[in-house]
Amino acid sequence: MSDYQNNANYQGAGYQNSVPPQGQYARPTKFCQYCGNQIDVNAVVCPKCGCQVGQFQQQPQQTVVVNNSNVNTIGMGRPRDKWVAVLLCFFLGFLGAHKFYEGKAGMGILYILTVGLFGIGVLVDFITLLCKPNPYYVY
Repeated sequence: MSDYQNNANYQGAGYQNSVPPQGQYARPTKFCQYCGNQIDVNAVVCPKCGCQVGQFQQQPQQTVVVNNSNVNTIGMGRPRDKWVAVLLCFFLGFLGAHKFYEGKAGMGILYILTVGLFGIGVLVDFITLLCKPNPYYVY
């Protein structure tokens, strides 16, 4: 078969003015229908003119989950100074002064009526306050 006949058969398959690929590593090509540039057979957009020459493959839809639960609430409460609360707890803990300082009036009244939860509450609060960062936040 002559080169002319071979080209004619190749042109009939949609490959105009093309020489068939030679060898095992030759990639099949086609021509852009808008500018005539030779492009890869799997090309969707012509690299020369930028026109679409094929169909884009649909990507599967990905589900995006937005979680706005605001679980991390550090810094969202009222800031309190650790050392003021420690001193109030040490000297006036039986009256619940540190609880009033934190804005917990109900607990402050309970500390007054029970003399600092019989002293155990004051001791627990004192140790707890020493372990908190400065400033700490009260919710």
